[in-house]
Amino acid sequence: MTYLPGLSQPAPPTTVVWNSSMTAYNFGLGHPMAPARMDLTARLARSLGLLDLAHVSVEAPAVASDIELETVHSPEYVEAVHRVSDDPTVPDEARGLGTEDDPAFAGMHEAAARLAGGSLLAASAVLDGSALHAVNFGGGLHHAARDRASGFCIYNDSALAIRKLLDGGIRRVAYIDVDAHHGDGTESIFWDDPRVLTISLHESGLTLFPGTGFANEIGGLHAAGSAVNVALPSGTGDAGWLRAFHAVVPQLVGAFEPEVIVSQHGCDSHRLDPLAHLNISVDGQREAAAAVGNLAARHCGNRWIATGGGGYNVTDVVPRSWSHLIAIAAGRPVPLKTPVPEDWRTYVEDKFGTATPGLMGDDVELWWRSWEVGFDPNDAVDRTVMATRKAVFPLYGLDPWFD
Repeated sequence: MTYLPGLSQPAPPTTVVWNSSMTAYNFGLGHPMAPARMDLTARLARSLGLLDLAHVSVEAPAVASDIELETVHSPEYVEAVHRVSDDPTVPDEARGLGTEDDPAFAGMHEAAARLAGGSLLAASAVLDGSALHAVNFGGGLHHAARDRASGFCIYNDSALAIRKLLDGGIRRVAYIDVDAHHGDGTESIFWDDPRVLTISLHESGLTLFPGTGFANEIGGLHAAGSAVNVALPSGTGDAGWLRAFHAVVPQLVGAFEPEVIVSQHGCDSHRLDPLAHLNISVDGQREAAAAVGNLAARHCGNRWIATGGGGYNVTDVVPRSWSHLIAIAAGRPVPLKTPVPEDWRTYVEDKFGTATPGLMGDDVELWWRSWEVGFDPNDAVDRTVMATRKAVFPLYGLDPWFD
C-alpha cells in the first residue's frame, strides 16, 4: 500500500479552489459534464470537515484574462471562443466550438476562463509559498489544445498552470494524468518542451476517445521522452492499473527530477462510469492520489497542484473520489470505512431522487503485483507496461526490464 500521511505529520498549507460560480460551466441538460459534480463534491468535502481545517484556504477563482489564456492558446482561438460565447447560434465547429461534445452556450468564455483561473490561482499559491498543495477539482480540462476545443474542454487549465510555473522560475514540471481518457491536449501543448514531462495512464485509444496516447508517442524532436503514455486495455481493474502506475510513474518522475507536480484526477476510470470501460474503484483512485502526493513529497519539496477532470457518475463516484483527493492533499486522508455524512446523503436523495453509497470507499481489497516480481508476456497489462518502458526508459538511462 502507498504510505498515507496521518495526523502525526505536519499538515501542508493547502489551497482549495471553489466558488459556486464555477458551476456556470454548463453545456446543458443531459450533457455528461454536469456542473452538479462540482457542487456535490464541495458539499461532501465540507460535510467531512475538510474545508474547515485551519490550514486549508478555500479561494474563489478569478476569470483568466485573454493575455493569460494566450500563454497556451492562440489569440485566434481565444477570439473565437469570445465570439461563440457572445452568439451561440453561430458555432465554429472547425475549432470544436458548438459541437455535440462542446455545445455553444451564452457566457461560455467567462465560465471556461473562470475554471482556468482556478488553476492559475493554484499555481500562484504554490509559487508565492502560501500553499504547498493546491486543488482545483473544477479543472483538469485536458483535451483542449492550443487552437481547438475538444472532449468537453474549452480552455486547458492544467497547461496554463504549468506555463505559469515555468514563467515563475520553475525549471521542470511533471504532469501526471490518471483520467480514463488520454491527456492529449496537455501533451500536445508541451510536446516539444523538455522542461515538462507529461505522463498519461488511460484506456487504450483502440476502445476510447480520443483514439491517441500509445507507447510510441514520446514527444517532439527536441524533447524525446517528455511524453509518456500507458494505454491500458479495456476492463483493467485496480490490480492491473496500480501495477502499471507503479511500474512507470515513480521511476520516470525520479529520473526527471521535477520541482512541482501537476496532476489530473479524472475519476471516469471507475467501474460505474458511463463513458469509459475501466474497472477501478474509489479505493484505487484514492490510492493513486496518495501515490502522486508521495511523489511530490519525495521529489518536489512537497509542491503539488491537483485538478479534477472527467467523471460522469455524478452522485455515487465523483464527490467521493474528489473529496478523497482534497483530503489527501490536505494531509488528512479520510479512511475508506468512514460513513458518508448523513446530511449529504439526504441532500442528494432529496435533490436527485437517488440513494448514495453508505461508505467513503467501495469495500474492495487493494492488491497489486510489483514490477519486481517479473514481466508476464501473457498479461495484456504487462505488455502495455513493457511497451511504454521500452519506448521511454532508455532515454532516462533506465533499464526497461529491471528498473
